[in-house]
Amino acid sequence: MLLKSLVFIGGVAMTAARVQFMGINIAGFEFGCQIDGSCPTTSVTPPLSVLGGGDGAGQMQHFMNEDQMNIFPVSWQFLVNNKLGGTLDSTNFGKYELWKYDQLMQSCLFTGAYCAIDLHNFARFNGNIIGQSSSGPSDAQFVDLWTQLATKYKSNTKVVFGLMNEPHDVNTVAWASTVQLAVTAIRNAGASTQMILLPGNNFTSAATSVSNGSNAALIKVTNPDGSTDGLILDIHKYLDVDNSGTHADCTTDNISDAFSLVAAFLRASGRQVIVDFCAQNTFLNQNSDVFLGYIAWGAGSFATSYTLSLTPSKQNGQFIDNALASHVIYHRINISPHFCISWNFIDNHDSISLRNRRCEFGNSICINRITDFWTCNLGVTYFYGDYEIPTSASVPPQLANGARMEEISRGFIAVTGAITVDALLR
Repeated sequence: MLLKSLVFIGGVAMTAARVQFMGINIAGFEFGCQIDGSCPTTSVTPPLSVLGGGDGAGQMQHFMNEDQMNIFPVSWQFLVNNKLGGTLDSTNFGKYELWKYDQLMQSCLFTGAYCAIDLHNFARFNGNIIGQSSSGPSDAQFVDLWTQLATKYKSNTKVVFGLMNEPHDVNTVAWASTVQLAVTAIRNAGASTQMILLPGNNFTSAATSVSNGSNAALIKVTNPDGSTDGLILDIHKYLDVDNSGTHADCTTDNISDAFSLVAAFLRASGRQVIVDFCAQNTFLNQNSDVFLGYIAWGAGSFATSYTLSLTPSKQNGQFIDNALASHVIYHRINISPHFCISWNFIDNHDSISLRNRRCEFGNSICINRITDFWTCNLGVTYFYGDYEIPTSASVPPQLANGARMEEISRGFIAVTGAITVDALLR
């Protein structure tokens, strides 16, 4: 499993009880990219159903209750139609219309989530390292691309600029200088407040980001005014047996040899981070003063048979999460059947405030009828085995598994059957 971490460079807030951001990569525009930075545009499978790919827009609508940030990998070649140093291609990018990559961005922005552009070229263009090869691409060409992107999205504060996916085998100090040039260009283009993701060397590995000097070099990158507001370190980590991301099972949480090291560095530097999934989620939530969240890989145009697929299936017109997404990413669990009666209530239009609960949850609850959903707000945190149930959860009156929550009569509401809620691993 891939850990995609984002390290926020700014003030540290010690009050958070869980990570702030969760999200999923909506992949397809980067399909075919190799680690040498070659990305044949003929391999692109846009995660847009109107173009024959995955239903990225529908998936984001499905994920929207959990996701606060989504990332959209795309190749440099696709954006400029294979013309290094060229302008954004009006057909592929949609410079003047909502089409292809920009259509996906707009679909994400419509949900209210943060939406990240993720250049998927491994700090290269067709085999040559940015700013470190006599045959190009030059720093100026890299900066020009990000200037164009920033100019287009400067007015939307929820667009995030992911400068590069997984640089590797680069000169760390020289790469940090390239990153600085791109940050300065983005800010000077008018994108003054948006988050910018700063990737380090060695595939942005969490295990080596401290030891190889990537973090130390990148925390020196600043905005033109000398501040570091909105600048975020981008860190990844797979959790399978050989850290390759080719196996379905998470066999290590990488806490002792990766995330604890990153956490110590962040606290010493007064910085923060975002990461993704498997058993280390507990560690991230316990250290949410420095870990902002996690972004999982991946959905979009990935087939449901792909080892790391988080692509939901569709049954009877409804998206259904697979076991990996449901258990590992969102920690949805079934609570055993309850039958709750006898509350005092205050009827306020569609809202009924209930007191003196006489059921297993034990505390006050407010049930609001919103279209087809009852929203249940627990008075205190409820623990169910190894899970922590958040203070709010939504369930429809009739779930597929037969669970019901309904008002039988005034002041008499019954809850029967297993209710699925989102939860956090303790």
